[in-house]
Amino acid sequence: MILLFLADGFEETEALVPVDLLRRTKCEIKTVGVGKKEITGSHGISVITDITTEELAPYSDSTEMVILPGGMPGTLNLEASKEVKKAVLNAFQKGSFIAAICAAPSVLGHWNLLKNQTAVCYPGYEKDLGCKIGSESVVCSGQFITAKGAGVALDFSFQLIEALCGSKKALDVKKSIQCR
Repeated sequence: MILLFLADGFEETEALVPVDLLRRTKCEIKTVGVGKKEITGSHGISVITDITTEELAPYSDSTEMVILPGGMPGTLNLEASKEVKKAVLNAFQKGSFIAAICAAPSVLGHWNLLKNQTAVCYPGYEKDLGCKIGSESVVCSGQFITAKGAGVALDFSFQLIEALCGSKKALDVKKSIQCR
């Protein structure tokens, strides 16, 4: 199970591109609304989530990956959620993948999860990561996958697919959507 958390003020592209592409692989992914089912992004696009943070319990033991999109104030709202923190820490302890894009890697840094890792984020948040800063747009380091921002949402998504399903599946999805 993949859990992608949405809080009011999330960056729509950073959330919906991964959901779309991961669903094309037949991976089981749930969008999780922080505190409610209807979440409004930073550009006024509202999304009805599959479940809310209050409905997470049945999925906590089967989590393969947790995804945090960026956006403001979405990132701050994710960080303020006790349920999101619990899910991320559970994934960390289990060795599951943890993915974050744009400003959201700062949340992982604030929770001291990125020590001894390499990560990237939206420019200006590097000081919050507490780790080595990578030079690529998308960086895989241990169980972490981080990306710089909305402009690399496709590359971020392909890396998520590769981590979960292998490089052949990622290439198949790229070809199916006419990407490179």
